[in-house]
Amino acid sequence: MTTLTTYPLITVKDLASSRDFFTTHFGMGVVFQASWVVMLSSAANGTICLGLMTADHPSKPPGPEIFDGRGMIVTMQVENAGGMHERLAESGAPIVYALTDEPWGQRRFMTRDPSGVLVDVVEQIEPEPGFWDKYLE
Repeated sequence: MTTLTTYPLITVKDLASSRDFFTTHFGMGVVFQASWVVMLSSAANGTICLGLMTADHPSKPPGPEIFDGRGMIVTMQVENAGGMHERLAESGAPIVYALTDEPWGQRRFMTRDPSGVLVDVVEQIEPEPGFWDKYLE
């Protein structure tokens, strides 16, 4: 069996606001939308990379509770984290972790969508020399 794609499906408290957050700030496109679910893509080919749904959805799989903002991070890899940080801050999006160059090789900051989803915006940079040596076997 071949896996065709993988994406998170997050139950959110405000579907429209969360959808608008990702489409406005990250340029994601709506692949499919219904009253209780939205599938988003960041690629022109329409491959789903993020799903959002309401708690009252009719499919009723286990785990329909609304995400409470703990235990998960959605990472958005970008070409220019500094530019994204500036754009989001100017737009009023909450910055919950300041723009930082991390020793493991990421320039990053964090924001939250209106439903509380923690979004880690990262740009890959060179790690500090020797940083990974103690972690690799």
